[in-house]
Amino acid sequence: MNRKKLQKLTDTLTKNCKHFNKFEVNCLIKLFYNLVGEAAEQPGVAIGLDRNAFRNILHVTFGMTDDMIMDRVFRVFDKDNDGSVNVTEWVNGLSLFLRGSLEEKIKYCFEVFDLNGDGFISKEEMFHMLKNSLLKQPSEEDPDEGIKDLVEITLKKMDYDHDGKLSFADYEKAVKEEALLLEAFGTCLPDPKSQMEFEAQVFKDPNDFHDNMNS
Repeated sequence: MNRKKLQKLTDTLTKNCKHFNKFEVNCLIKLFYNLVGEAAEQPGVAIGLDRNAFRNILHVTFGMTDDMIMDRVFRVFDKDNDGSVNVTEWVNGLSLFLRGSLEEKIKYCFEVFDLNGDGFISKEEMFHMLKNSLLKQPSEEDPDEGIKDLVEITLKKMDYDHDGKLSFADYEKAVKEEALLLEAFGTCLPDPKSQMEFEAQVFKDPNDFHDNMNS
């Protein structure tokens, strides 16, 4: 990408980006094109990070291990549902992921946890996510029973209108009263250490970051 194009893209994305300045947006764009690699050079090919490339970043850089949650994070980043994260989705997604306000993070996490996108986190969805995120313990008891109990306890704590599922209003109210509930159903945001390391490296030299990922 030539300098003029990069400049224009940086300006456009900075205008619509809440949490990054022009220099930071520029670094993230460069990193994006480093990560996409050769595909960026092919004419007529939609440039983006596919599910596997994106999940690799979540895993290697931010230490995420839960396949179901990583898949959901990918879908939330991929706003136009075309199966890849383009440069705009990358910058906007990371803006919230790394530096979002509590309000923004509540919306984002709810979207991740609402597996079928119907505006509620149902008992079934809670069950799937909790079963997926808890370490498999070899024990005599049926682990599903323990998870069902956990779902009931969670509902008691978070389901303010007692309709057996979590609406956005329920979830938001619960998180504002108890911040630890933000990631109640799985880790979908970076921990402070990996966030700081990512920012320190990328905003110093995005090329360097890419080399480290591949080493």
